Amino acid sequence: MQLSELKEGQTGKVLHVGGISALRRRILEMGITKGAELYIEKYAPLKDPVELIVKGYHVSLRVEEAAQITVEQVK
Repeated sequence: MQLSELKEGQTGKVLHVGGISALRRRILEMGITKGAELYIEKYAPLKDPVELIVKGYHVSLRVEEAAQITVEQVK
């Protein structure tokens, strides 16, 4: 499933980070790497962007960026 499909309060484990090279590199530099757990904290009122917690810090991603990340739901 894609990260953008997770709902608030759910946790996912990163399986793959896709996207073009610059976007992919930016996502990896934020600590969103294979095996990392992501907690969906909340969506903005219009469902874009999404705020998540990765390795103890908060990150906001556009929904189209989150759709490039393949995860498996943990909780």
